[in-house]
Amino acid sequence: MVPCVEMPLMDAKRLVERCLATDVPALLHREACSKPSCSPKFQVLVRPEDVPRVGTLLQQGWRESIEREGLLPGSGPHPVVPEEGELPCPACGTAAPLVEGACSDCGLQLE
Repeated sequence: MVPCVEMPLMDAKRLVERCLATDVPALLHREACSKPSCSPKFQVLVRPEDVPRVGTLLQQGWRESIEREGLLPGSGPHPVVPEEGELPCPACGTAAPLVEGACSDCGLQLE
């Protein structure tokens, strides 16, 4: 099992539940930080071959949440269209060029 994503506990629990519901084996792991200012973070661990499927689950969850909020690009009275090339990362929202197929901020593998 490899770390796929790091997030707050409730988000990690929801992702593990979604993974298990779609037959992706997943575990929750607490990441320790030695800095006193660190808030607890949790890693979702999956098999290396399942990382792309987890990326798809994150993208679906992101899309569902922006649809619920009426923020889907192209919807509503004032469609939001990026002026230049880069769409935001479905996990963290960063709109920047990918680095080796992954988000330059959170590392989510997108290609």
